[in-house]
Amino acid sequence: MKNETTIFGIRAIIEAIKSNETIDKVFIQKGLRGELFQELEALLRSEGINSSYVPVEKLNRLSKGGNHQGAVAHISPIEFHNIDDLVLNVIESGKTPLFLLLDQLSDVRNFGAIVRTAECTGVSGIIIQKKGGAPINGDTIKTSAGAIFKIPICKVDHIKDAVFHMQSSGIKVIAATEKSNDFIYDVSFKEPCAIIMGSEGKGINPSVLKVVDDQAKLPILGDIESLNVSVACGAFLYEAVRQRRL
Repeated sequence: MKNETTIFGIRAIIEAIKSNETIDKVFIQKGLRGELFQELEALLRSEGINSSYVPVEKLNRLSKGGNHQGAVAHISPIEFHNIDDLVLNVIESGKTPLFLLLDQLSDVRNFGAIVRTAECTGVSGIIIQKKGGAPINGDTIKTSAGAIFKIPICKVDHIKDAVFHMQSSGIKVIAATEKSNDFIYDVSFKEPCAIIMGSEGKGINPSVLKVVDDQAKLPILGDIESLNVSVACGAFLYEAVRQRRL
C-alpha cells in the first residue's frame, strides 16, 4: 500500500514511469510542444497510461503553484493485480468466483462506493479499463472507507478483454442493463459469474453487450428511468449474495 502522491514536471514523470511507478493518470497542458513532451506522450502510449489534456489553470491547482512544466501525474495509492493470476488464484481457492467489471465508470465517488459494497459482498476482484475510467485518488479512498486496499483491482486495455478472459475461464458474464428483457431475479448468479456495470452517462458499450452471456435489469417502479450506478451495483451484488445463500 502506498500513499497517494502527485508529481509534476515532464522529466520527473518520465523517470517515474521508467522506474515502474504505478501511474494512475497524467494531466497534460493543452497545446504543449517540444521534444520532451513528445517523449512523454510516446511513453504514455506505449505503457497504456491514462492521460488527458487540460487547461494550465487545472495544472496550477494540481501542482499547488509548483513548476509543473505542463504536466502533472497521480501515482496510484495501490498496486494493480494481474488478471490472469487473479482469476486463476480465485478458481484454485475453491470459492465460487464473483467478479465485477466496470466499463469506464468516471465518477470517483461512485467508484469508491462500489468498491466498498464489493468488499462487503465478497467480490473476488474488480476489473477496470486503463483509459477513460475514474482515477484512484483521495476521494476514492475516502468514499470506499478504505475498502480500496482490501480488494484486488486489475486494469485491462478494454473491458471486452476481461469478458473474453472470464468466459474462457468458465465464468459467466452478466451485463447490468435496462435494455434487457429479464429482471435480476430471473437470472442465476449461483455459478461462477462476473457482473458488468456501465458508465454513468452511456451505460455499457454496445460492443461489450454483444459478447456477454446474459443481461439483466432492475425493476423501476417510479418515474425516474434509472438508478445511480453505485446503488444499482449494490442491488445486483446483494442479489448474488441472496441467491448463493439459498
